[in-house]
This record gives sequence, structure tokens and C-alpha cells, in this order.
Amino acid sequence: MTRRRLRFLSGEDVRRALPMAEAIEAMKRAFAALARGEAEMPPRTHLAVPRCQGNVLFMPCYLPGEGRLGVKVVSLFDANPGRGLPRIQAVVVVLDGTDGSPQAVIEGASLTALRTGATSGAATDLLARRDAATAAVFGAGVQGRTQLEAIAAVRPIGRAWVFDADPDRAEAFAREMSETLGLVVAAARTPADALRGADVVCTATTAKTPVFADGDLPPGAHLNAVGAYQPSAHEIPVETVERARVVVDHRASALAEAGDLLIPIQRGRFAAERIHAELGEIVLGLKAGRASDAEVTLFKSVGLAIQDLAAAAGVLDGARRLGLGTEVEL
Repeated sequence: MTRRRLRFLSGEDVRRALPMAEAIEAMKRAFAALARGEAEMPPRTHLAVPRCQGNVLFMPCYLPGEGRLGVKVVSLFDANPGRGLPRIQAVVVVLDGTDGSPQAVIEGASLTALRTGATSGAATDLLARRDAATAAVFGAGVQGRTQLEAIAAVRPIGRAWVFDADPDRAEAFAREMSETLGLVVAAARTPADALRGADVVCTATTAKTPVFADGDLPPGAHLNAVGAYQPSAHEIPVETVERARVVVDHRASALAEAGDLLIPIQRGRFAAERIHAELGEIVLGLKAGRASDAEVTLFKSVGLAIQDLAAAAGVLDGARRLGLGTEVEL
């Protein structure tokens, strides 16, 4: 019988195997494949664990053209920080698409942060003004870090502001990202301070209600909204959604899960027909991006299994090339 080997990859392996610029291009290819109908992606299964303030998501995907199969299992337990554990934990399993053999088990929280940031990088590249130079990040967690890294990879960002409900976290974020990216990053005292002059805005929080006021958002800004993933939660003001050119990762998923859109729809302030495009349609040139420098553009992402599989495939390829991870024989 053919010997089968399974590679285990840590969060550090993920970061080394797939640099952000490569991850952004991988996301563009993935969304193009989705728009062309070349992916099989069942709706994700959501299992609530209310006794422990938790939720678990199961996210499978199949890319026949690339011979890749994968599934992510991600848990989100709100009380975990008090236990000394991460709020988000995950693993991604990659299988050979031709024979079903398991190929890798990848630490999923790092992969999720990377692919989410990379997707916002792709959206920023397609929708933000070409001269965008100032960023605002809401949420000083792991997701906020990859958001800033990604937009700095596609636009000449020279200054960034971060706002977080915990000022100490914001200060730590500012120090770390200033050093890591070579940018001027500062903690903002208020949401309005963070938005002053912002060209690109990323919201990556656990907030259930909007994290800024619509009147503070500058004309011509591009927004990446990635934090809220449930129908009852929204980070973006209804007024902002109402006036923005809205692009989503996937229409069906957004209309099932994205409170940032569903709440305005429920209030009669937005309609599903007003979604301008899926990101893959813009990648393929089927739909236009930004219409003018003064327009506000909004990319709403709830997170898709195809992002995880595309990133995991890139990580696995890079890990094999660099000799990363630990292999065991099955």
C-alpha cells in the first residue's frame, strides 16, 4: 500500500510559508474561481454552544480544477481570554482532491487572520483610491494587524490610526505595527480621531453595534468590514451602508449572515438588489470598481471556506518548498 504522510503546520509555519503579497494574489484567484462557478462550497454549518458563550463553524470547500479539498473547524468562545486562551481557535485540514488522502493539518487562527487580511488587501487594491495613504483600523487584535499589513501591501500607506475599546491594546498595537511595517501608527483617543483624513478603514472588532458615526467618515473612503459575521451584529452605521457602493465576498452568504447588510435591509434602508458586485466579479472585470474619487466604497466579508482552502494550499506549497512543519506517517 502507498505510504501516506501528513504534515502539521504551526502558526509560525503559516506566516513563513505564505507572505502577504502572495496571499493577496491567492485570494484574487480564489474569488475569480468562485465567480466563474469553479468551486463547490456548501453553506457553513454553525453550532452554538451557549452554555460556554461559544460558537463552532464547519467550513468545507472543493476546488475541482486544482484538485484540492479542505475543511476548517473554527471555534469562537467569548470567555476564553479570561481563561488564558485565544477567543478564536481553528484547524484547517487539507486533502488531496483526487484520492481524498489527508495532506496537512494547519493551525487555523493564523491562517484565518492571514486570509482575512489578504482578502481586504485584494478588495482595497480593487476599490480604494490609487493615492490612498492614510488608514484607520478599528480593533487592535490579530485580525486588525493583518488588515493593516495587507492594505499597506497594496497602497502607499504612510500613516495609520488604530482605535480599540481597550486603550492599552491600541497603544501596544501602534508600537508593534510601527516597527513591523515601518509606518507611523498611532492610537486614537476616539473613533472620530481615527477617521480624520482616513482613506482606507478596516473594522475588525467583536462589536455588536456600529463602531463609528457616519458623519465622521471622510468622502472617498474605502471600508473593509470583517468583524461582524452574525445577522444580529453590525460594525458599520446604517447610513454608511445606505450611501456606499457595496461589494461582498459572496451574495448568498452575505444575505444569510451579514448583519452589516441585514439590519439596514430590515429597517428599510437598503435592499439586496443594491449590492453592486461580488469581489470575484470585479477581479474578472465583469463589474466595475470605484466610480469616482468622492464615492464611499464598502467591502463586506463574512468569511468563506474558499478563502481558507486557497490560503491553506498556498501555505502547504510554501511549506513543502521551505521544508517547514512536522510530518507523520499515517
